[in-house]
Amino acid sequence: MDFAHSQERDFHIVQVSGRMDINSSAAFEREIRGCLDKEHGAIVIDMTELEYISSAGLRSILVSAKAARSVGSEIRFCGVAGMVDEVFTVSGFKKMFKIFDSLVGATAE
Repeated sequence: MDFAHSQERDFHIVQVSGRMDINSSAAFEREIRGCLDKEHGAIVIDMTELEYISSAGLRSILVSAKAARSVGSEIRFCGVAGMVDEVFTVSGFKKMFKIFDSLVGATAE
């Protein structure tokens, strides 16, 4: 999994690409914790280039969301499509998180 970071107003944007599985989930958690240490507002995870997510990836999202809430932040998602969208639907993540069609929508509020 690869990460790219950017900033838009109070939003820290993390673009993820590749596969979020047992081999990369710890790296994802470290990336998000690093964002939380920088005291930005909400974190937007752009999953446009994410090809695959496993249960280990879902667990990492839950751990990261809990860490964000503990410091008064939140995690939002955009670009959730294909197999990742299916997994988010089946797992109930679409009901648990704010998910937007685009980065523009995720950073509009």
